[in-house]
Amino acid sequence: MAEVEIGIGKSARVAYSLDAVGVVPSRRTRDPKDVSLAWEIDAYRFELPLVSVAADAVTSPATAIALGQLGGLGVLHVEGLWTRHEEPESLIAELTELGVHKGEAAATERLRALYEAPVDPDLIARRIGDLREAGVTVAAALRPQKVRALSQHVLAAGVDLLVIHGTAVSAEHQSRGTEPLNLKRFIGELDIPVLVGGCASFSTALHLMRTGAAGVIVGVGSGLGDRTREVLGVGVPLATAIADAAGARMRYLDESGGRYVHVVAHGDLRTGGDVAKAIACGADAVMVDAAFAAASDAPGQGGMWPMDVLHSDLPRGRWAPVTPTGTLAQIVTGPGAATGTGLLNLAGGLRTAMATTGYATLKEFQKAEVMVDAAS
Repeated sequence: MAEVEIGIGKSARVAYSLDAVGVVPSRRTRDPKDVSLAWEIDAYRFELPLVSVAADAVTSPATAIALGQLGGLGVLHVEGLWTRHEEPESLIAELTELGVHKGEAAATERLRALYEAPVDPDLIARRIGDLREAGVTVAAALRPQKVRALSQHVLAAGVDLLVIHGTAVSAEHQSRGTEPLNLKRFIGELDIPVLVGGCASFSTALHLMRTGAAGVIVGVGSGLGDRTREVLGVGVPLATAIADAAGARMRYLDESGGRYVHVVAHGDLRTGGDVAKAIACGADAVMVDAAFAAASDAPGQGGMWPMDVLHSDLPRGRWAPVTPTGTLAQIVTGPGAATGTGLLNLAGGLRTAMATTGYATLKEFQKAEVMVDAAS
């Protein structure tokens, strides 16, 4: 990709957000009933390529079960409120009350205090056990720095899929003070698939694929209430990040002799059009946060916050109010609202986009032509 000159001593690539791209119709259209949204990763098949972000405002055990029953995948955060507190629902209601009456700063301060409680291994087992009992695919997430301390409890509880998700995860973390996590060794010792991220470049995605991960999560600085760009200055527009990771996937497919690694796009995906453009740029599935946080039955109870509030030295993000758009079921499968905003029925929006452009499967839709708005 051509570079632009910022100044005499620095050049940069031009990158694009999803808002800047559009999917181009092909020479054929298709009946939406003939379109499949099914996504398979390892031994697990999902009828929808929708994954919930592992954040307490988005995914509780109940919503993970509900999303699984709708055909997607819910990911529970092992370091969240559900593994620190016996009854987090009442505590989250308190946050909402604080946010409404005393402001976002008061709610955020209380939120950070709630995360100071230790993670309880017994609660990890119980929450994951609830998911297993419901019969859905069980996925749980950890930050990279907590994998050593908590992964044994997660694995003992019986997860089907492990997610290692941080702001920016590399295959080669360096530290003078502690022995870093060797992702390749850790993943190689597991008999379950692992999703790893976030990443936002060709080289990082390729290195994460070489660790043996079943999928990489693409997106840095563009998720739920994310302040990474403001606080750290780190972030990449999502359309370009997805396309770069898709290129890494093809490179790794060749060098590994045919091993396919999934690309899961994570960012500010709010509408069916956003989901469609992410798939058309090369994603296999999308990790949804803000759209699910806006469900009237979301665990955030009218508020949302990123899990980066967990960071002890440099917390990023805050509690913020969110306006409900519909139930989780309406957001996922509709029906859509009369206003036609695209905030409801994400699956229907994706299905219709694929039908309109003539594609029958997600794999085919990844090859769709896209264009960039010259005004962007």
